[in-house]
Amino acid sequence: MSLDGNAQAAGEQGGIALDIRLDPVEAAVEAMAAGRAVVVVDDANRENEGDIIFAAQFATAELTGWTIRYTSGVLCVPVTGETADRLALPAMVLNNQDSKQTAYTVSCDAAVGVSTGISAADRALTARVLASASSTPSDLTRPGHMFPLRAVDGGVRERRGHTEAAIDLCRLAGVEPAAVIAEVTHDDGGMMRLPALREFATRFQAPLISIEDLAAYLAARETGAAE
Repeated sequence: MSLDGNAQAAGEQGGIALDIRLDPVEAAVEAMAAGRAVVVVDDANRENEGDIIFAAQFATAELTGWTIRYTSGVLCVPVTGETADRLALPAMVLNNQDSKQTAYTVSCDAAVGVSTGISAADRALTARVLASASSTPSDLTRPGHMFPLRAVDGGVRERRGHTEAAIDLCRLAGVEPAAVIAEVTHDDGGMMRLPALREFATRFQAPLISIEDLAAYLAARETGAAE
């Protein structure tokens, strides 16, 4: 599967369109269900970036540490609106001035079992607390070192964001609708884009898919065209 049309990837120099091999959405769903990470790219005309994504309920110190190592280190946790409300995670600001309307809530840490909250082990625990259906507002302290994101109800068909892609993938995988996401970067600190993301995903045996392909897959499932 490759990017085409509006989903066609831009290269790292000069915005040159390149035909990049992507993996089937089913491969990403299987990886999410198994607790492994996937890489998801958005449109070249949007953010033109790739995010590591994995189900928050499977967060471990090892997987979280690996994610920190190959990203900017800022980890976000997409959750549903229902979860954000249940855990008393209001919007970070009343007037969201982000150009993509990324819906940050207040940051948080797990209330019990963490030290400073910043270590990979601490952040993994916070991710698991956010994913747990039995968690309550008292299980979190605010502010903290993890950044929940409130997904729109319509998923990627309503908003083509990594936040919504993460929740849609969790639902397809049959896991709790909460994920850990972070943008992949080069060692020099610059954003990693295609085709380097293809090499990165292959190196770590992580399925690489696009948000556009995920949206098409969901639409096909609705019409009964997907197997």
